[in-house]
Amino acid sequence: MRLRKLPTKAATRAVAVTICCSTALLDPSFAVAAGRAPKPAFSADPLATWQTNGIVWSLASVGRVVYAGGTFTSVRPPGAAPGTKEVRRRNFAAFDAVTGALLPCAPSFTGGEGTVRALKASPDGRVLYVGGSFSHVGATGVASAVALNTAGCTLRKDFRPAVSSTVRAIDTTNRTVYLGGDFDVVDGRTRKHVAAFTPGGTLLPFEADIDAPVRALSVVPAHEKLYVGGEFERVDNQLVHSLAALNPTTGELTHTYPFWLPPKSAVKSIAHDGTHFYVAAEGSGEGVFDGRIAARLSDDTMVWKDTCFGATQAVLPYKGVLYSASHAHNCAATPGGFPERHDRQHLLAQSPKDSTILHWFPDTDEGAGKGVAGVGPRALAVARGILWVGGEFGQVNDRPQQSLTRFGAGPGTVAPETPALSAFAESPGTVTLRWQASWDRTTAALTYRLYRDGRIVSRQTSSSTYWNRPWMSYTDSVAAGTSHRYRIEVTDGTNTSPKSHSLKVTVPAKAETRAAGDART
Repeated sequence: MRLRKLPTKAATRAVAVTICCSTALLDPSFAVAAGRAPKPAFSADPLATWQTNGIVWSLASVGRVVYAGGTFTSVRPPGAAPGTKEVRRRNFAAFDAVTGALLPCAPSFTGGEGTVRALKASPDGRVLYVGGSFSHVGATGVASAVALNTAGCTLRKDFRPAVSSTVRAIDTTNRTVYLGGDFDVVDGRTRKHVAAFTPGGTLLPFEADIDAPVRALSVVPAHEKLYVGGEFERVDNQLVHSLAALNPTTGELTHTYPFWLPPKSAVKSIAHDGTHFYVAAEGSGEGVFDGRIAARLSDDTMVWKDTCFGATQAVLPYKGVLYSASHAHNCAATPGGFPERHDRQHLLAQSPKDSTILHWFPDTDEGAGKGVAGVGPRALAVARGILWVGGEFGQVNDRPQQSLTRFGAGPGTVAPETPALSAFAESPGTVTLRWQASWDRTTAALTYRLYRDGRIVSRQTSSSTYWNRPWMSYTDSVAAGTSHRYRIEVTDGTNTSPKSHSLKVTVPAKAETRAAGDART
């Protein structure tokens, strides 16, 4: 069932309870200092970004260039409404990572299902491997997997395998290119949902018999492992549900993960940071797992498993923080998490050490029109310190923006919303001001400055989130029988809201209880 954001963020407290893998707090392989939460590297305020007219399934970066692959026929500038100022791009587009400008690299991927599902650059950045369901790149006949020279954006002649069905995942090393997907034949040979090639396109003897589509690949040469995730139930005729580790040279099954995922959950994304690997899951029905798992590369031991609902489509570790794309809801039992509110949070930042949800809450909606699957973001990539997000959405932070957005480094650029003041003059010489805390997508602790007749009379700092906005108050002492005007502003330390409308309060000359009017100027 699709859920929509509530029009207001209700004040509800979340109960944070760690229910899995308490040894995570003792794991010495994490570099985060004890008692110190990592800090997200990005603002939650989006940068101006081009848009696509359809779904972005995959993102990849090489140097200063970001590539987007998906199911779309055009792109348009930031702020342009659907159907206006469109520039033709057939399922593939390239952008300047820093300025966001559209680049001329524009091969057309057509035929088949007409979609690009996977992008991955070679370790040296000279080659971009592209997978999906397509039969042509421009006028050249191909079969769902090709390679482009990143210098010049030209189609390579050497890497053109004949893949029998959709390619959904790609990973690379200096010597090997791995493909995963729906296929069972490659270059006329049996390859059940995973295959390996030389960078020049020669099919390697690597082979694993996987009984259903592969949707995620992550190779770790230093540990001699290829992590494989998807919808499968058997690998090499052994019961293996959705997650496995293979020998990256032979394809032999080397490790399984029993009971990590329930029967109705599948793996959508796998990523690693050199010491740990991270798994994103999507479930369907009751009793499923939709969240994220962290585990050690050295011994494949689970460190934590969070408890959020809402299918996770992508995970990305970056500078000590784990970012994810999902439609998370009911994270109450995950440290720092939020309760079930019948709305969804589509981008998260978590501590890799213990799964704590960090205060970083940019958000999208779940689609830009009819016929979409209602998921939201599906792909993440970092280029030149900027986080790119692709998927199927029509808004970012409640403003129109279709299927592609990005977030820069540094503090936020948007001020918190100005609180609304109410006041009560209950006795001679006393005025009590009251307001509900605002909230900020990047900063938890906000400072409120209360003005009386143009001069600051109170400064208070309070932490808040969109699901927990406490009520605040201040009691002011003034002369009986006088009138005053109060205003309030809030700052995150960098950005300050406009002052509120002026609230006129008349203080009783003698003891009485009187609610002040809201005289605005």
